[in-house]
Amino acid sequence: MEAQLTRMPATAGLCALVGTLVVVAMAALAIGPVAISFRELPSALFGETAGSASFAVQELRLPRIVLGAMVGAALAVAGAILQGLFRNPLADPGLIGVSAGAALGAVAVIVLGERVMSQFGLGVPRLLLPGAAFLGALVATLAVWRIATRAGQTSVALLLLAGIAINAIANAGVGVLTFLADDTQLRTLTFWTMGSIAHASWEDIRMLLPWMLLLVIAVPWLARPLNAMLLGEAVAGHLGFPAHRMKQAAVLVCALAVGAAVALTGLIGFVGLVAPHIVRLAGGVDHRWLLPASALLGAALLIAADTLARVIVAPAELPIGLVTALIGGPFFLLLLMRQRIP
Repeated sequence: MEAQLTRMPATAGLCALVGTLVVVAMAALAIGPVAISFRELPSALFGETAGSASFAVQELRLPRIVLGAMVGAALAVAGAILQGLFRNPLADPGLIGVSAGAALGAVAVIVLGERVMSQFGLGVPRLLLPGAAFLGALVATLAVWRIATRAGQTSVALLLLAGIAINAIANAGVGVLTFLADDTQLRTLTFWTMGSIAHASWEDIRMLLPWMLLLVIAVPWLARPLNAMLLGEAVAGHLGFPAHRMKQAAVLVCALAVGAAVALTGLIGFVGLVAPHIVRLAGGVDHRWLLPASALLGAALLIAADTLARVIVAPAELPIGLVTALIGGPFFLLLLMRQRIP
């Protein structure tokens, strides 16, 4: 069965995506207020030259590229897992409320964390923000899954409606917290809720790295069960895959990936919808190929979107969430027009 799930050679496809990611990353390193030619990039990248070029590459652009690649890969893999879990190509961390749930947890820490912790004479722990974002993402994922699933089948209409409801509730909570925020917190929240990796640092990358390692470990373990889930939960069980345990693991992995990404970059939508769908159209639905390919394409898409955000209104900078929404919104409408919803 799995041999028929891929339309193109997986190795060739993955090599092409790796090449695309490298080209996009090199272009992102070269493009900016300080123009750097491709011939000068190796010297600036490895610190062989002094001056503004080396500083711009090593301290400004390279952390953004690495963080953008990690976040794009996390969101794309989470989207691919959710689409396989729900057996629905419209599932996406943003559309079904996972990102909004993570945002609510993170905003609660930004606005209330210092006030609450000061009551106990403590500062705000560094890991409290991603932890709260993870908890919010987990709760939202579980809620949508429970509402949309009936007798082992997931309704597209219920999925979207549940996502709308979860998004509305989470956004209302964010609105209340925004009302309670002071001027400093309000400026942070306004920019953060539109998504940005402008302030990427190596410290952010170190914080996200453990969650990315967990994602790398989980992807091979989830690929074959997700393939079996394409035939239904009953068939997956007969093939020896514990469907219930696999679903719990998939939900946990998605919540971890999305929660950590949202905590560091804010709301960045549609990457988890666009990347897996393009990969599925090009190479089939075999998750052994789909998950790593989605990670590579998601990384390339987010780096490209961030580069566009940096240059399109230079010297100002657009929030990256606006760029991905402008790309992903029409793409989602096209999917809806082609999808027959019961």
